[in-house]
Amino acid sequence: MTRPLLITDCDEVLLYMVSHFRDWLAEDEGVSFDMSRGDFSSAMRHTDSGALLEQAEMWSLLNKFFDGQMARQTAVEGAIEAIRAIADHADVVVLTNLMDFRQEARRRQLADHGVELKVYTNQGPKGPALKAILDEYAPSRAVFIDDLAQHHGSVAEFAPDIGRLHLCAEPLLAPHITCAHAAGHAHARIDDWKSATPWLLDWLTTPDSTQT
Repeated sequence: MTRPLLITDCDEVLLYMVSHFRDWLAEDEGVSFDMSRGDFSSAMRHTDSGALLEQAEMWSLLNKFFDGQMARQTAVEGAIEAIRAIADHADVVVLTNLMDFRQEARRRQLADHGVELKVYTNQGPKGPALKAILDEYAPSRAVFIDDLAQHHGSVAEFAPDIGRLHLCAEPLLAPHITCAHAAGHAHARIDDWKSATPWLLDWLTTPDSTQT
């Protein structure tokens, strides 16, 4: 029999990203980042003028961060310990929205934080990529974790039978993002690993689990 499978996002789930991105923007790029202004597209402004960054500028800075600043990222509280505990009962892989050439950098980054995990990179909605992972592993049960509601919606479309947990550990983001659970696309919203771990283990190891 195949093992259960946990498919998890990385940024704001396993590693903090936005807080370090914000600090780097302020220190090196003359840009302020404030999610309380609204969604991500309106969060970045030139510090001197207050002008909103163009979309192309935003993407350029995100790419620059991942090219040279990934070493800034720190582990989410409790995440590494939780992944190790879950790995005793299930396979664990990472599905991260980074360009494919950054796959090895992400794998090494997680290894440096103490977890050796297979990393799948993706661009765009995660449903198709997740379905391909399910086809590869054919797990007995599976759960998907992500911090962004749109990915839960995509996964719900392509793999409606797997568990879906919306987890956003970053306080800068959590109050301002759409909740996938409230939208009906995730089975739960839990933003800390201490509370999430028993939920995940129950879903992964209890065949008749009917959590909602």
